[in-house]
Parts: sequence; structure tokens; C-alpha cells
Amino acid sequence: MTRFGRADLPPEQQRALRSAIRWEVFTICYTGVTIVLIALVVGGSQAMKTAWIEDMLSLIPQFAFLIALLFIRHPPSRGFPFGLHRVMGVGHLVAGVALLAVGGNLAVESAVGLISGEHPAIGTVRVLGHTIWLGWFMVAVMTVTIIGPFFYGNAKAKLAPVLHNKVLYADADMAKADWTTTVASIVGVLGVGLGFWWLDGGAALFISLGIIWDGYRNARAAVFDLIDQRARTHDDAEVHPLAEQIARSLERQSWVREAGVRMRDMGQVFHVEAFVVPRRDRVSTAKIDAARRAIAELDWKMQDVSIVVVTRLPEEVATAHAV
Repeated sequence: MTRFGRADLPPEQQRALRSAIRWEVFTICYTGVTIVLIALVVGGSQAMKTAWIEDMLSLIPQFAFLIALLFIRHPPSRGFPFGLHRVMGVGHLVAGVALLAVGGNLAVESAVGLISGEHPAIGTVRVLGHTIWLGWFMVAVMTVTIIGPFFYGNAKAKLAPVLHNKVLYADADMAKADWTTTVASIVGVLGVGLGFWWLDGGAALFISLGIIWDGYRNARAAVFDLIDQRARTHDDAEVHPLAEQIARSLERQSWVREAGVRMRDMGQVFHVEAFVVPRRDRVSTAKIDAARRAIAELDWKMQDVSIVVVTRLPEEVATAHAV
């Protein structure tokens, strides 16, 4: 895959995309194994059950990313004149809503168990003629499952800014925070073994609140992008600096007196509307087209660039002086 719609990917982005696909496939396989392992030892622990469901939910961003790639590579058409880049944002929103819904249900279930004083039961198993408490197997499995996220979480976090992919960034962020789920589930299981039954329900509630928080952040970011907030960086930390760069680039043109930019994030690429106040009433189409090409060459993410000649800049645009 070498294109996102109309945008040709530079070599660096092509390598990053291939790497991201491999990491997503690896994550799905790794998480599938951990889901099976946890299912074998989940027992009556509410914390283990919640961690198990959290693992299954963590597959959603990976599938959303891979499925969206099948769509966004298609160029714009008459039916979809802006391309299909929003599919990535839709996948981001679906992941967020799913996490919110399931996390909320788990939180209620955990809270009810705590309030009602429900005591979890963790039994024993026979292994090679010895009776062993099942909780030790739970702790062992959860300790092993945390190894993978440290590796692929950091790898995806490095790839997300290169591809300007918020789904990949959210996936990496969730993976890097997986250790909290593991520690909480281990504390809950050991708490039951020590006679502190409420630690299991408390751990389950803590894990479910983490799922709700992940869902809220993902859903909020996806909704804001889908309703065309000002384009921001891959982690939503700040306004994307390209808006200021475009405005400065235009104002360096000899025929431009003032310029402003309205830029929306289409998923992994940008749609740019540049408003220009010319120094003279007449401007040649050649100059306008040259300015458009100059903007498109600033960054590979420039999917669509339009230049509008106006007598006064709209109030909502970003300028080189006040972004």
C-alpha cells in the first residue's frame, strides 16, 4: 500500500505503514493467546473476568485500523468526492463507544458485587497429584501477559506520529497502560487468598473505570474530528503546526498581502482551505495554482488544497500571526 486516497506516501511513511500492519497482526495473535490463557484460569474472580473482557475489547482498535486501511487507499470518486478517509475516524468512534458501553456495564456489575458483599470463590486444581490454589495460576498468567504490551505499545507509539494516525496512537496508549490492569487483577486475586474478599471487587471496579476512561478519550477525540474541529496533532495535544506553516508560506508570495487557513483532519490526511487577500485586484490563475502546488508540497498529508481569493479573511481561519 503506497497511497492514502490521492496522497502518495513517501518512503518513510511506507515503511512505517508496513511496520504498523505487522505490529497490529502480531498484537491480534498475541492477545488471542492471552485471552485463551486467562479463560483457562478465570475462575470466580471478578477482577480476572474484567481483565479478560478488557483483553477482548483491546482487539477493537487493531481490527478498526486494519479494516480502515482497506477503504482509505481508494482515491476520491464522484460518489465520495473527498475520498474514504473518514472510515478511520468511524473506526476510532466505534472503538470508543464499545469501550464506554462495556466498561460502564462492568463498572455497575463490580459495584453491585461490592455493595451486596458478594464473596468470590477461587478454588483449587490437581496438578501432578498435588492440590494447588488456582490463584497462583491466575497470578502467573497475568504476569506473563504483560510482557507483550511493553514491546508493541512502544513500537506503535513511535509509528503513530509518522503516519499521523490517531487510532494507532490510542492503541499504543492503551497497550502501554495495560500494566495497571495486570497489577489490579493480581492484587484482587491475592486479596481473596489473604481473606480480603473486597479487593477482588475493588480491582474489578478499578479496571472497568480504566476501560470507561479509554472509551471516553477515544470517543471524544473521534467525534471532535468527525465534526471538523481544527486539525490537531496525532495525540490531540495541540493545534497542528502545519496550519501556521501554510499561512507563512502563502504570505511569502509576492502577490499575497494576508493569508489564513482552515484545515480539517480527514483521518490521516488534511483538507486545506486557504484564504488569500491579494495586493492587487487582479491575480493570475498561474500564480494561484503555483501557490496551491507549493502548499501541497509542504507535507505528504495535504490531500486536498483549495485557495480562495477574498477581500477580507474570515474570522475563524488560522493565520501566521494568531494560530
